[in-house]
Amino acid sequence: MNIGYLTIELVIGFLLLFILVKVLGKKIINQITPFTFIGAIVLGELLGNALYDEKIGIGYIIYSMILWAILLLIVEILGQKFLKMRKLFEGKPSVLIRNGIINRNQLKKNKMNINQLQSLLRQSETFSIREVEYCYLEANGSISILKKSPKQKIQQEDMNLPPQPVHVPVTLIRDGELLADELVEIGQNEEWLINQLSAQGVADYRNVFIAEWLQGDGLFLQTIDQVSR
Repeated sequence: MNIGYLTIELVIGFLLLFILVKVLGKKIINQITPFTFIGAIVLGELLGNALYDEKIGIGYIIYSMILWAILLLIVEILGQKFLKMRKLFEGKPSVLIRNGIINRNQLKKNKMNINQLQSLLRQSETFSIREVEYCYLEANGSISILKKSPKQKIQQEDMNLPPQPVHVPVTLIRDGELLADELVEIGQNEEWLINQLSAQGVADYRNVFIAEWLQGDGLFLQTIDQVSR
């Protein structure tokens, strides 16, 4: 490929991409919805493939990128004017935790499991489900959390409290399965766990969807019946 011609293509592609991003707005950068996420990927692929294909000229690069940008703009305009189109293109958030209870049906609907939910919570600086009152899965795959009022952030110095030791919650039961290694980690055995479950009215750990142990706060659990309502 001729270096001079490639240089011209790169400069034109760069300027065109800059202009289109400005026109399309910040949504395509932040990829707020699944549609804008896909739109940004395809826009980049159109430019990348065109630049390094000798059979495709500058005219094709300009045409394909402008046409794709116009289609994205049409979708945005339709979404702004018509509510039904907005729901179709943008989707709506899913409530994964409501009133402190996990919504198992919403997890299944969004092709998620409890491990993935716990991972997303930890990435949001929430290490225990017991802290969460509401959790929304947004259209772009991120989560929004409303913590229970006693768990809202508060500075210890604001209340003149001495520093307290920090403990990480340990999941002992997940989706009806006993995690023996985690029991060993906290220095307990199955008999101890059964007694803890019995104290909360649960006879069989296989009926437990999630059970967490937190030093100083005890055992937190939700049964499969609770999360399947």
